[in-house]
Amino acid sequence: MAAPKVHPLNTDEEVVWRALTHLLVVLRRSLGDDLERLAGIGGTDYVVLMSLSEAPRRQLRMSDLARRCDLSASRITRLVDALSQQGLVVKERAIGDARSNLATLTDAGYRRLRETYPVHLANVRHRVFDHLSAEEVALLGPILERITSGLEPKGEA
Repeated sequence: MAAPKVHPLNTDEEVVWRALTHLLVVLRRSLGDDLERLAGIGGTDYVVLMSLSEAPRRQLRMSDLARRCDLSASRITRLVDALSQQGLVVKERAIGDARSNLATLTDAGYRRLRETYPVHLANVRHRVFDHLSAEEVALLGPILERITSGLEPKGEA
């Protein structure tokens, strides 16, 4: 089977691609550092708490939580165990499925998320939206959604 013919990126595409790949690395790190410095919570911890807060009954199977947070099963287990020790999350066996565990956001975890949210929001505004005009934001949202929808496995978008 022959490899498909690949066309090199043109100059504009190359600029976009390099900026996007750099943004993906730098933005996540910057927002995580901001949260750690200003609110005393790691960026990944924040994403876990946020993901649970958005789930029905503030609860997810560990495998679903790992997928939402883009973490391995072992990494999400260590993280949820650490959050459990802080009283922010409870981990328990799923009823009717002894192979699955559920992570549930506690009231304390929800309060911690609500306390941290203004810091996160201010940093997102500072790191991203303060650099864009209203017109650019209106254009960029649908563009990024279109790219993302092409990457999501069917049924998970």
